[in-house]
Amino acid sequence: LHFTMFLAHRVNALLQNRAHLFLTQTTRRAFVASKNLSQGSNQWDASTSQDRPAWSEEWKKLNLGATLHNGSFPSNLFFVQLGFGVDQHGDRTNATKAAIRALRNSIEFNSIPGVIEHIPGGRKEMLIHVKLGIPKQATVDVMEVAKVFPYGRLLPIETTVGGLEFATGRVVEELGDQDDIGVCVVACVSIGYDKPEDKDNASHKTFNTKDGH
Repeated sequence: LHFTMFLAHRVNALLQNRAHLFLTQTTRRAFVASKNLSQGSNQWDASTSQDRPAWSEEWKKLNLGATLHNGSFPSNLFFVQLGFGVDQHGDRTNATKAAIRALRNSIEFNSIPGVIEHIPGGRKEMLIHVKLGIPKQATVDVMEVAKVFPYGRLLPIETTVGGLEFATGRVVEELGDQDDIGVCVVACVSIGYDKPEDKDNASHKTFNTKDGH
């Protein structure tokens, strides 16, 4: 009996250690991905690039959801959209909710039917570049942000210091507030495409009105 109890205890301890190791490795992979993307990398982290993120139920029901795509800023711009989002409650070091709201603000009031004719492959092949301005001490869960887009090829998300923190004048402890600081995030969503002949170009095309464009 004592030996059986001892063996059960050892097996349980082993399983707990393996579970802890798995969670630690998973957390580390997520941290590495966030760190790389914050530096403006043109590659999704290897632990996330093989599979699409767990899409929102909204897009899953419609069999929609952008795919992750390694690459740099599109060489041919088609549409540029700006938006901002605010989160007044909870942990101000986590700007994910504000970032999602900023992206929705930038894309939900636009219609771009010209994508079908002007971007090779249409909406499924259009490249999406996201740049987020977030407060200095804040972080963003980029895989949650990726769920916003119903289609397209989503490039690695870039973050930079921006947005702002502001005083709301209210503390709602039930919503996780420890102070009255809210967070604002600014988003820029650029849609475009690449041509084979543009692969050696260091930057995207620009057009000057002085040239008649």
